[in-house]
Parts: sequence; C-alpha cells; structure tokens
Amino acid sequence: MTDLKAKFLEVYSVLKSDLLEDPDFEFTDDSRQWVEKMLDYNVPGGKLNRGLSVIDSLSLLNDGKELSVDEIFKASALGWCIEWLQAYFLVLDDIMDGSHTRRGQPCWYKLDKVGMIAINDGILLRNHITRILKKYFRPEPYYVDLLDLFNEVEFQTASGQMIDLITTLAGEKDLSKYSLSIHRRIVQYKTAYYSFYLPVACALLMAGENLDNHVDVKKILIDMGIYFQVQDDYLDCFADPEVLGKIGTDIQDFKCSWLVVKALELCNEEQKKILFENYGKDDAACIAKIKALYNDLKLEEVFLEYEKTSYEKLTSSIAAHPSKAVQAVLLSFLGKIYKRQK
Repeated sequence: MTDLKAKFLEVYSVLKSDLLEDPDFEFTDDSRQWVEKMLDYNVPGGKLNRGLSVIDSLSLLNDGKELSVDEIFKASALGWCIEWLQAYFLVLDDIMDGSHTRRGQPCWYKLDKVGMIAINDGILLRNHITRILKKYFRPEPYYVDLLDLFNEVEFQTASGQMIDLITTLAGEKDLSKYSLSIHRRIVQYKTAYYSFYLPVACALLMAGENLDNHVDVKKILIDMGIYFQVQDDYLDCFADPEVLGKIGTDIQDFKCSWLVVKALELCNEEQKKILFENYGKDDAACIAKIKALYNDLKLEEVFLEYEKTSYEKLTSSIAAHPSKAVQAVLLSFLGKIYKRQK
C-alpha cells in the first residue's frame, strides 16, 4: 500500500507540472508560485482514500490481472481528479462554515494574504479537473461519460451542501427541522456520491463498462456512504479523541447528526426539553448534558444495532450481484469501513 501511495503521489507531481505549464494561460512567476502553493496546501494533504480506491477498484475489475503502466497512470489521474474535487469542496466549505482548521493546519482562507482569494482558488481547483481530463482522456471512448460523471456528482454534492446549509442556518437553531429523512438526504448528496460512488464509477468506465448497467452498484455504494457518515457522527461523540485524531464538535456546532436525530425520535417530552435547551451551545456544561442524555437513551447500543443491520443488508445486496469482480470491489470498500475506530 505504501508503494502504491508513493506511486500515486508521483502522479500528483506530474499533473501539477502540467497545470503550471498549461498552454491556455500565460503564467507569470507570481501566479505560478501562487497556484503551486495553493495546490500543495489543499490537494495532497488528506488520507487520499478516494483517489487510491480508483486504482484498487480497477485492479479488482481486471480479474486479478496486473494493470499496465498506462492503466495505473490513468487510474491515478482519475483518482487525483476526485482529490481535486474534494479540495475544491473543502476550500469553499471552510469559508461557508467559518472553520479555523482543516487537517491539522489553518484553513487556506485563514492564511495571511489569502482571505477571500480562496473563493477564486476553489473555482480554479474545479477547472483543473477538466484540464486533466482533457489532456489524458480526450481520445478515450468514455471521455464524454467521464465529463458527465464529474458534472453530475458535483451538482449532487453542491445540492447536498445547500440542504445542509439551509437546514442548519446559524441564526435560527431549530431542532424541529431535523429528521432521519433530512439527515439521509444531506449525507446521500453531500458525501456518498463523491466519496463512494465516484471512485468506483471512474474504474467502471475505464474497464469499458456502461454506468447505466450498474444502477444497483450505485445504490449499494450510496447506502455504504450513508452508513459511513452515521459511523462518523457516532465517533464524533463516542470515540476516544486520541484514537480519532480530533475532538468532536458536532454537538456545539448544531450539526444535523444521526445521534441528535435518533435522540429526537426516542426521547420523551422532558428529555426533548433538555435537547432543545442545550444542543448547539459551545458550553462545556451544555455539551455534558447532551452526552448524558445520549447515554440515558442508550444511543451507543442503538448505533451498534444499526451497524449490525446495515452490514447484513449490504453484504446480502453485494452477494446478490452477478459479477464476482464487482462483488470484490464492493466488499473491499465495506471492509475498509466496517467497525472502523477513526
């Protein structure tokens, strides 16, 4: 895996050089330095799971036959397009949320001399994806399908972000707007399409498949993405911050978390009063009251039951798929996230 990651990072350097020498724009030294710094700060810093899973998925779809150097490069380039898409979302998300840190360092817009230039940088990041696709995939029969795929997933993600933003309006902290169906919609559109479906869809296109024939695969991956986010919501509150690598803030941030939605579903009138009075307040005593309420409602047990049911549903849907290679891809995704601790 470390070898694969090192190779993957080499492709990042190639793509970055391409973009800094793009013939359709006359760079000055200043503008080239700016873009290089912006890319290095925002694109390769995460866990790179989404990008690497394009290569993993293509290998599995290739029935165990070794991928050629060209196939590995192309799959890596598509993986990086997903990482670029993620960077574009995060740069703009951080501004909208007024966040301070991302991946253990200050958000890009928080840096001196960056500020609101970060909005234009986000637009540039999005445009880099189409530059990469044009340079390396234009001769491919699936080129138009790739463009359609990235456009569609971007639209779905931006729409999911919109539902999230208008549901969690800072000025009107109204818990009555939160429900399981709203939570599911936000997660499905904001996270599941680009984090789970997009990497596999890229690999399927490279393998010569028609995405219209894989609607069942999309459904399984979306369900997996929802399960992944519910885990995230659970870990934010119940995981050891040392293991998780961060201190959870969903309660004080008034997040439409699976935990608060389940609490609303299960609590009595008195408990509901505690929720409404304390949720979304950045105050240690209020946070403690919410956590105590979660414990009273046995939300940890409710989550473990949800996890068990979700896993059983997903494994039976995967087992029903006619292609062993596609089953392997889906099981590989599920294996990475089931019972994770961070």
